[in-house]
Amino acid sequence: MEFAFTPEQELIRKTAREFAEEVVAPRVAEMEKTRQPPLDLFKALGERGFLGITVPTEHGGLGLGYVARTIAIEEISRISPALGYMLQVFALGMAPILDYGSEEQKRKFLPDLVTGDAFATVTVTEATGGTDPRGITSTAEHKGDHWVLNGRKVFITGSSLCKWQTITAISGQDDRGRTEISAFLVSPDMEGCRPGREEHKMGLWGTQLGELVMENCIVPEENLLLARGKGLRVALTAISETGRSGVAAVGLGVIQRALEESAKFANERVVGGSPIGQYQGIQFKIADMALALDAARLLCYRACWLKDQGERCDVEMAKGKLFATEAAMVAARHCAEIHGGYGWLEEYVTQQLYRDAAILIPSAGTSESMRIVIGRSALAG
Repeated sequence: MEFAFTPEQELIRKTAREFAEEVVAPRVAEMEKTRQPPLDLFKALGERGFLGITVPTEHGGLGLGYVARTIAIEEISRISPALGYMLQVFALGMAPILDYGSEEQKRKFLPDLVTGDAFATVTVTEATGGTDPRGITSTAEHKGDHWVLNGRKVFITGSSLCKWQTITAISGQDDRGRTEISAFLVSPDMEGCRPGREEHKMGLWGTQLGELVMENCIVPEENLLLARGKGLRVALTAISETGRSGVAAVGLGVIQRALEESAKFANERVVGGSPIGQYQGIQFKIADMALALDAARLLCYRACWLKDQGERCDVEMAKGKLFATEAAMVAARHCAEIHGGYGWLEEYVTQQLYRDAAILIPSAGTSESMRIVIGRSALAG
């Protein structure tokens, strides 16, 4: 078993850390204050190659795979979970094209997505169907050389920022009378499509969340992904393998930062004549964080290695996502507790980590959903 990163992966780590510390860190206070998406930083992700890590070189990417992607997201999330989260979203948006797009679709869409000239995301959730993607009500009617889509999608990260969104909609019934769901590449610029209301989260400030409304939206036939009736496969593969691994990677960054901030404060804060790090109660919390970080990394990087090998990885991705996000929540709480009253002041990053970590748990599937995936696999033997 080989646990070392390759030279290319180490270079990604070094480059991502330098970018995060030198370019992103000076902007975090502004992002926290304005809560606005930093579009220039999103563009900078493309300029530095981070958006194309999983994209083959023939389509303008680096072709380094999912382990390298996780490295980059973790390093950037260590400084800004919000920017790390947007990096994972943009890669999620490319996943359906990479996994199921035709060669013509790859040539048409990927180059701009790699450079950051355009962004993409996956849009599945509706008020009637989030955890259950079969519960959607959006429809797609085939008319000649195009489709007409109607419906409303919610909880879309990048809803008003992404030029391309993979949309799932009911496209009829199959030969057995079962509901048929198809996936389409849709742009808010298309006739009959527009962004809906914007949501305001308690954390991950610097990201953008909202709705997409389709009212007789005209989508060309060539924007159908994979084939009619294969939409669930397209969307679920993207969410279970790319979305969950990306959210887990953000969690890794949160745990790492929480551990660093806790150790620094525990060594500097003196109570009763000794640094508080000398007290067993503090040491236990820091030990738990260090243990959780190692365990989460092993789970997450193993799952991404399987993805890079072309092996089935949905259960492993669920394990990594579940453990990393819940561990991030605990680590952020421990970090704030170690800081005492300071942990809840806005000038300390501790309260930001706590707010950001909380949002990771329901993202790309709740913890309960992850346990269902893992439990069913264990029961199947």
